[in-house]
Amino acid sequence: MNLVESIRVALHSLSANKMRAGLTMLGIIIGVGAVIALVSIGEGAQAAITEQIQGIGSNLIFVLPGRLVPGRVSSFGTAASAILTLEDAEAIADPTNCPDVYAVAPELSRSGTVVFRNQNSNTTVSGTTPAALFVRRLSIRDGNFFTEQDLLSGARVAVLGGRLAQEMFAGENPLDQTIRVNRVPFRVIGVLEERGGGGHGGGGVDTSVFVPITTAQNRLFGDITSSRGRRVTLIYASAVSEERVDAAIEQITYLLRQRHKIRFAEEDDFTVTSQKDILGVLDQVTSILTLFLGAVAAISLLVGGIGIMNIMLVSVTERTREIGIRKAVGAKRRDILVQFVIEAVVLSVIGGLLGIIFGVLAAAMVNRTGVLVTRVSPNAVFLAVGFSVAVGLFFGIYPATRAARLNPIEALRYE
Repeated sequence: MNLVESIRVALHSLSANKMRAGLTMLGIIIGVGAVIALVSIGEGAQAAITEQIQGIGSNLIFVLPGRLVPGRVSSFGTAASAILTLEDAEAIADPTNCPDVYAVAPELSRSGTVVFRNQNSNTTVSGTTPAALFVRRLSIRDGNFFTEQDLLSGARVAVLGGRLAQEMFAGENPLDQTIRVNRVPFRVIGVLEERGGGGHGGGGVDTSVFVPITTAQNRLFGDITSSRGRRVTLIYASAVSEERVDAAIEQITYLLRQRHKIRFAEEDDFTVTSQKDILGVLDQVTSILTLFLGAVAAISLLVGGIGIMNIMLVSVTERTREIGIRKAVGAKRRDILVQFVIEAVVLSVIGGLLGIIFGVLAAAMVNRTGVLVTRVSPNAVFLAVGFSVAVGLFFGIYPATRAARLNPIEALRYE
């Protein structure tokens, strides 16, 4: 019997028990669909994170207080010496100290309450400088960002994240309105474009309030002075180009070690990192997450494979006399083996094709929620279908071998 004839006979045998074949394929359909959908969600999340980070500049540098050491609890912000100051930022901004640093924007951030009439929101209040507009690639939607004059005078002016402005003012023009930040009145002078996403570059900007750092230090937050100067939460810096990021990091590190009086053998009490470093870590994390989601979904494929083996064993039992007749008229053991293996593979292939449709539809439904844009990868489709075929082949071999080994005389006597 040739391959085409074997496939035709397999389809005929399966169509004779449509309900049973459909239930058997259900495990494969769900497994393939789950693998495609979950891997698509994982890759979509990875792409969204990458896009958000790249959107705030490939030459952005973060200077954080404390030493971030992989694999152990960090000293971030805990040690008495693990602080950064406004004076540190000013030293980094000096081109004689760090010639490869183009601009610097220190930030002092705390949680705070923003009130407008009967609306209030608990959010992040960030004191910063006008340089943040360039360094962090912030875009003004309405109004203006605060100026150097506002910074020098400690003006009570505020710029709102786009989402926060929409939630607080509900369609009303926020410009020149008075809000209260931690009970201190501020005049709204600008609204930022929404970025979406999260973290430093995304949703954190969209829901934050930005005020001059001098105003934040003098009117909003207490306990910001130290023996070294005025504390800041972190320092953003922008290198002159993407190619000079590593050089800028070395210059900042050398300068801060001098300013913090750190000896040669001692560890830094600060961390200097770049967008590239953060992106690499996040890519690694999201890749592991995507792999984990795919592995979890693949378990259902194994369950589907067990279902195929069970149904093929039942089929061997039901068709014992048929096997005996075929052997009596000259069918070889190889023919019987191939026949039942093909039936198992056909089950898994049809289930895999239907699973592709199910997975793509599931990914499309996630897209319609607007929470995340999934990415259906051809590699995920080929992997899921290939794995389903391998499962059908693997779990079909034992029933096929059992059928091929049947004694034709005993098979003919089977009732």
